[in-house]
Amino acid sequence: MTHKAAGPEIEQVIQLLARLPGLGPRSARRAALQLVKRKQELMSPLAAALQQAAERIVVCEACGNVDTCQPCTICQDTRRDPAMICVVEEVGDLWALERASVISCRYHVLGGVLSPLDGVRPEDLNIPQLLARANASEVGEILLALNATVEGQSTAHYLMDELEGSGVSVSRLAHGVPVGGELDYLDEGTLAAAVKARKKL
Repeated sequence: MTHKAAGPEIEQVIQLLARLPGLGPRSARRAALQLVKRKQELMSPLAAALQQAAERIVVCEACGNVDTCQPCTICQDTRRDPAMICVVEEVGDLWALERASVISCRYHVLGGVLSPLDGVRPEDLNIPQLLARANASEVGEILLALNATVEGQSTAHYLMDELEGSGVSVSRLAHGVPVGGELDYLDEGTLAAAVKARKKL
């Protein structure tokens, strides 16, 4: 017989937290305990923020980003370069690029990558929308910022084939040695990509 240390409401919070990536049952229990201990300053504001977000968050019909307005803030930003669309797998990748502040363009979130083993086909992703956007007169370049995984690479190749003949330039992120990286600690795949992407000085 398993004994429950907390009431059903707290147990439900723990179970829901445990579903989040990076949080196992133990981490979820610690997080729930902090929420309970700091009910007024943390739990109540968090619950209110989550409720408000659940009511207001929408997926941008243009690019697939999540925001509280339609189209999203990025799509509405007139300071961004409309000639470039940066294609990413998930919204988290878009956020990472925005945090780095390395480009000021429009985005397109695919919603995943092609994976025949998992049954993910082109029609399951936001690929038709991307092809339609690529045909817009102002678009001159599509930057494929997909992860350096087997699925990411195969998706990039598929998109390059689909975009051929559209008149837009297709580029990819460079892969290889990270800034501050030591060769001795890098895996063979990263080293191979770095050698293939070498540049003349």
